[in-house]
Amino acid sequence: VILFALAAVAFGDVSHLFQPSHKLLSPFAPKSVYQPVIAPTYAPYYHSGPQIPILRQSQDSREDGSYQWSYETANGIAAQEQAQIRALGPEQGLKSAQGSYSYTAPDGTPISLSYIADENGFQPQGAHLPTPPPIPAAILRSLEWNAAHPQSEYQDGRYRS
Repeated sequence: VILFALAAVAFGDVSHLFQPSHKLLSPFAPKSVYQPVIAPTYAPYYHSGPQIPILRQSQDSREDGSYQWSYETANGIAAQEQAQIRALGPEQGLKSAQGSYSYTAPDGTPISLSYIADENGFQPQGAHLPTPPPIPAAILRSLEWNAAHPQSEYQDGRYRS
């Protein structure tokens, strides 16, 4: 009897008892739309402005991940960058890049920027970049005093007289 009960449970189909009460409506359901496969065609690109020749261009990529590239155009644009991998451990490396670019602004001002990009982020330097205003004297004195007089005990936020 127990054997028949186990067989009835194993072969019993109870899926009809768990029918959903509604159909799932999804606006993202795939639709059966068949379209012929058409290869994209590209029209030639014509630029109406003057064609600026490239005077010099070089690229060098090495297997260790380091590289260098540079170019110069006839209208005075020049750029260059080199990068190397610095070892942080037996299996870790860090890429560090440094480079520069220069061009002439529309008002005739020569623009030149040099940069380093490493674990500290992108660090540009150039005469045309804005600089922060100087720290006011009172704030500077306060910062110097705070640095010279660190708190000697834990402050829990309570007022003490």
